[in-house]
Amino acid sequence: MSKVYEILARTFANEGVGTCFALLGDANMNFATVLADLGPRLIYVRHEHCAVSAAMSHARATGHVGTATVTCGPGLTQVLTALPAAVRAGIPLVIFSGEAPLGAAWYNQEIDQAPLVTATGAAYLRAHHVPRMAETLRNAFVQAREERRPVVVGVPFDLQAQDWPGGDLPAPSRDIMPTLRPQPPHPDDVAEAAELIRSAERVIVMGGLGAVRADAGAALRALAERTGALLATTLPARGLFHDDPFSLGIAGGFSTTLARQVFGEADLLIAVGAQLTQHNMDKGKLFPKARILQIDAAPRTLSQGHVTADHQMRADARLGTEAVTAALDAAPRPGWRTDAMARAIAETPFDTADFPDDGALDPRAVVGALDAALPRDWEMVNSSGHCSFYFANMPGRPNERFHTIREFGAIGNGISYAMGVAAARPDRPVVLFDGDGSLMMHVQELETIRRHGLNILICALNDGAYGSEIHKLRSEGLPDDGAVFGRTDLAAIARGFGVGGEVIEDLSDLPRLVETFARSGGAAVFDFPVSDRVASPVIRRAHPGGHSGTERPVSLEGLW
Repeated sequence: MSKVYEILARTFANEGVGTCFALLGDANMNFATVLADLGPRLIYVRHEHCAVSAAMSHARATGHVGTATVTCGPGLTQVLTALPAAVRAGIPLVIFSGEAPLGAAWYNQEIDQAPLVTATGAAYLRAHHVPRMAETLRNAFVQAREERRPVVVGVPFDLQAQDWPGGDLPAPSRDIMPTLRPQPPHPDDVAEAAELIRSAERVIVMGGLGAVRADAGAALRALAERTGALLATTLPARGLFHDDPFSLGIAGGFSTTLARQVFGEADLLIAVGAQLTQHNMDKGKLFPKARILQIDAAPRTLSQGHVTADHQMRADARLGTEAVTAALDAAPRPGWRTDAMARAIAETPFDTADFPDDGALDPRAVVGALDAALPRDWEMVNSSGHCSFYFANMPGRPNERFHTIREFGAIGNGISYAMGVAAARPDRPVVLFDGDGSLMMHVQELETIRRHGLNILICALNDGAYGSEIHKLRSEGLPDDGAVFGRTDLAAIARGFGVGGEVIEDLSDLPRLVETFARSGGAAVFDFPVSDRVASPVIRRAHPGGHSGTERPVSLEGLW
């Protein structure tokens, strides 16, 4: 006779789970052990937070529901930073969590788990009735897919140990969910959008993740060509137009110096499949003269406290864009698509500020050297924190090879995200871009990477501090001691975990080291000691007194 945990593992496997990230304890180890025998790959991490964070990037990279399993009590409370990150990024996850035994009069790890989970914005399903447990678990996958958020299923481990009362397994979620086909736009909306575009002279076409998922890149390019528009993306969609000479890159807090100045002159922004958030609109300051047209399958009036757009079109990103393009005059308008603009985009550094040379590496130079040395078909993963601005502006990297999740603004996730991508793309090396503060938060996962044979190169900008905080403290005229820790030898730590480690002080060594890593594979940490005086534009705008840089604006004269 089967045990309940065996039936739950079979239900989980029936969902087509290929990889599950796990940390075992009393309340989930039987379930996870059986699940591993049923075919899915179990990656056993060293911290529960990392299990859920890795499942997030695995879901983003594969397009499937990410999965993880943790034990009850402290096992569950450890994931409470990862859950809101997944909620805000719209990533579907199912997390099998144990619960304390219902039959015990007292249990030291007992805690009311549901309120903790729901406070993050995730859903919590209590599986307390044995005959319905398998169906509850299946329903979690339905809910995660439909609502695009994490669903935690709590199962008391004394109930898991009971005999299964019998009955067939429920049909997996993929067999019962409807096929939702792309939604075309209403003709009246198309006519209104076309009229709006005809009245504009300087147009920006911005694509978001919705455009990526709808495979709308070519449609957005065609619309931009027809209207003389320049292209841009949200941060998660960065690289969608990486090879287009009229792409300004990221729109938002991470915009280049040139892009910000050009956006300031736009009179129409067409946002396609993009959430108009505080970050990608830079709190309303990025497009001061522009009307905004949003094309989205589910347009929203309000986002993060502000009105999103002046005009809305409800439609699939590709179908809506194609319909609007077809409604415009056949002859393309020149707009601001000039040879001078293309040269400016190609030749202007993404950050034009000057900083005194203090002998350490400039993070912008490190990014340039990495972009030149790293093969184009490797997978890139960007972490969060001060360093992420620099890596986000690495040119020449397509969206499908560059992974970014930072909607919650939490550092410490990078190494987990890299593990998730490495599990999703085992045929390609994965490069993680991180900072020393972020990497040190979960450096123990180097052992997980080695043990599971994940092919990951970690490139860490090491300023010996929490980068954002030192510049903010300096801006306030306060001592920065509490955010400065000294340059930890990250390469030595890596070698202690049994993986490669190099401190790179001369960027001319980088091509050789990358070539060596490409031949050997495995895992390694490249530690780049960088200046703690170079502040990103994001910091400089918000905290202008915390740095010694000199701004160099770009002249727009003669560009269109």
